[in-house]
Amino acid sequence: MNQFATALEEIVKEIAACRICRDSREGKPLPHEPRPVLQPSSTARILIASQAPGVRVHASGKPFTDPSGERLRKWLGMGPDVFYDPRRIAILPMGFCFPGLSENGSDLPPRPECAKAWRARTLAAMPQIELVIAIGAYALRWHMGGRYKTKLHETVAAWRDGLSLSPPVIALPHPSWRNNAWLKRNPWFETDLLPVLRREVAARV
Repeated sequence: MNQFATALEEIVKEIAACRICRDSREGKPLPHEPRPVLQPSSTARILIASQAPGVRVHASGKPFTDPSGERLRKWLGMGPDVFYDPRRIAILPMGFCFPGLSENGSDLPPRPECAKAWRARTLAAMPQIELVIAIGAYALRWHMGGRYKTKLHETVAAWRDGLSLSPPVIALPHPSWRNNAWLKRNPWFETDLLPVLRREVAARV
């Protein structure tokens, strides 16, 4: 086991015991017991940088075990056997735990203290990553930095900008049903972006 794999193993143990969102002083404490959900890897060349677990993922303890996951795997051109193989795919949400629901029943944003505490350190232990697939505004802001536009969909529309980063970043909207109307209004997403996404993924799995 190399030094990065050893470091990652230790970090994952610490994340499993993390309770900073439950004991938060930055805002309202997490309303339930934390259950960090991630798929770290010391060998995968592809990182899926997502938002935060939803209700179903919180219950399963496994990333993207919901309809959004089915759509995402379709976008990527891969089945669950590859998607859930940590030797080939790493999955790190911006918030590792389900953040709870808003008053109108929508998922709350990822807890900000999670990324502050863990993201840079975890990514530093995964230097083998060659491609980042960033999903949603929070992941895109982190991984694209100044390349992030004013709005999420503007950033996705300018997705080619991310290919020049190191490692390259492919910008995606969240694969939620809430984006169905946007996907219908933007056919280039399927005709232009998805073929490149699948090609880049296939070259690294």
